[in-house]
Amino acid sequence: MKLYYSPGACSMASHIALTEAGLKFQTEKVNMKIPEKTTATGQSFLRINPKGYVPALETQTGEVLTEGAAILQYIADRAPEKELAPRAGTFERYKLQEWLTFISSEVHKGMSPLFNPKTPDAYREIAKANLSKRLDWLQEQLQGRPFLMGQTFTVADAYLFTVLGWSKMLGVDMTKWPGLMGYVERVGARPSVRETMKAEGLI
Repeated sequence: MKLYYSPGACSMASHIALTEAGLKFQTEKVNMKIPEKTTATGQSFLRINPKGYVPALETQTGEVLTEGAAILQYIADRAPEKELAPRAGTFERYKLQEWLTFISSEVHKGMSPLFNPKTPDAYREIAKANLSKRLDWLQEQLQGRPFLMGQTFTVADAYLFTVLGWSKMLGVDMTKWPGLMGYVERVGARPSVRETMKAEGLI
């Protein structure tokens, strides 16, 4: 398998999951700062993923997956013994999908306007206010449990950790949510997470 990634982007969740799963994989960095979006080996990333964003995962059969939530579940299902996702068809699996959807649509996308320097200040404040409500709710959900699904680390934690890691550069003051800060510290201490961040040049 080959993961196309950009350091610290949402693709880092898939990178963490692959490392945590103990699967054999390669990575190829994508330059997302230029319109052509070329990979480290000079390929056109738009030919790999015409949507133009990471992650993209080339599977062992040569097929390509391009959405983070799908990639995370694919990885988890390749190593079921690691329990990175509940078994398909169980109610718990739908709870995982619920978490992945919430992180994607409410937290990840909630931060998107803050990345754009052209976002008007007034709308930036609206985006921060909406995000604040989501983080309030998240902190409540994590009370009394170390991970989103309870006692077990799943691919949803890899995704949430990655997204919350953008807070500092986006000017989101996380001291308002000490429970989330503790969660980020807890997940960030995992060997798979540290190995991934080192591989991406983040630590």
